[in-house]
Amino acid sequence: MKSYNLNIAGYIIRIESDENEFELKPSSRFIRSIVPGENHEVLVRVHPNAYLLPENAEKVFSAPVIDEINFITNNESKEFWSVYCIDSKKYFIRTVYTNMNNQSEVTLEFSLCSKEWDLWIESVAEETDPLAYPLDGLLLYYLTVINSDIMIHASGVNYRGRGYLFSGISGKGKSTMANIWKNDGAKIIHDDRLIIRRIDKEYFFFNTPVYDNDEPLNSPLSRIYLIDHGRKNKIVPVYGATAVIMVLANCIQHNWARDIIARRVESVSAMCQNIPVAELYFKPDSTIIDFILDNE
Repeated sequence: MKSYNLNIAGYIIRIESDENEFELKPSSRFIRSIVPGENHEVLVRVHPNAYLLPENAEKVFSAPVIDEINFITNNESKEFWSVYCIDSKKYFIRTVYTNMNNQSEVTLEFSLCSKEWDLWIESVAEETDPLAYPLDGLLLYYLTVINSDIMIHASGVNYRGRGYLFSGISGKGKSTMANIWKNDGAKIIHDDRLIIRRIDKEYFFFNTPVYDNDEPLNSPLSRIYLIDHGRKNKIVPVYGATAVIMVLANCIQHNWARDIIARRVESVSAMCQNIPVAELYFKPDSTIIDFILDNE
């Protein structure tokens, strides 16, 4: 196809081929997020050629490839992706797509003041997925920055119309918590990466496409729990600056620009004033559901 629109977390993202012979093929993760129509919030024009970064582009953020076993970092090797900046106005994300034995250098040019972006892919097949990992998540992250939304490591469930978000680093029990609630009939919005948005004075959380055939899901946000395993179930409410700091620790963020940091802190602060936040220590069994419901 030459173009398609994606509905991800309520953002309508149009992906458009810049050349007639260049076919776009979204991965199976995005198939159920494709929506009809021409209207869109952000346009990504895809170009099938390499892009030479301007000489005055400054590298401001770099992420290495990290090998992790049992949640312990064993090795940080070569650069995985980087962000470049010109005068705090124009930004570039540089990464590499790996397809079979071929590697393609990829560059996304964007601005926090514009929603028309350009994506260059160095070498392409006849059909190319323009939003391969890690660019898919990076593009979504900077959309949250523009819209003052929040991307967070968390699992989220909707249970009887109420939305519960369980946030923590790897190994704290996000997937375990999602499975416990799923077995009791809850709708699982996602078990790892969510986007939180304020819409008409209410907060909602949305899934992001990570797994094959993910469908767009969302839920009102009722409570946020910062989770860890415990010998018994225990809730410790947190307030004010403490709540903001603890939630921020689990947010996906690239802290290289003051304005981006300020936007994220302001968004999280406003959310924590409206949504109850608590530490939650839990036993990995179904007793946690009644415990939470009884302590609301």
